[in-house]
Amino acid sequence: MPLKLYKDTFNRWFDDPAIQQELNAACDLVAASNKIFFLGNGGSNSISGHMMEDYGKMLRKRTMSFSDPSLITCYANDYGYERAMAEYVKLHADSGDLLIAISSSGKSPNILNAVAEFQSIGGKVITLSGFGADNFLRTKGDVNFYCDASNYGLVECFHQVILHMILDRLYAH
Repeated sequence: MPLKLYKDTFNRWFDDPAIQQELNAACDLVAASNKIFFLGNGGSNSISGHMMEDYGKMLRKRTMSFSDPSLITCYANDYGYERAMAEYVKLHADSGDLLIAISSSGKSPNILNAVAEFQSIGGKVITLSGFGADNFLRTKGDVNFYCDASNYGLVECFHQVILHMILDRLYAH
């Protein structure tokens, strides 16, 4: 059953022409960016760290991820967890940078606050979210990838596949 669930779900998503349009737009944003920031919590933070390394190495882009435990606890202690990521991007981001915000639920206040702060600086945003169609992150970016599933495995795999597809497309050129 799980294999069939993943296969059927991924086939449905990647047969959707809208995904292709979003991938094209996301590739344009990544290619045009100065620095790329990756943000997420839990499993999404692991994806952020992985993608930060791959995008930096393969695309020769400056990349950053809010994933160092000392950094997270420092900012959370000083600004509160809900503002920690926003304060981090406020210090490091510039107009012309790109934020890739990853949240399975799309409802994490720290991610949403970071997106708002990033946009106020003049940066562009790609969002990856899942679960409920009413999640707040789903429409906050310049490009938005939404995974219509409530299974963490499906949502996290979808996010990682999308980010690898963008990377593979840009690395091939």
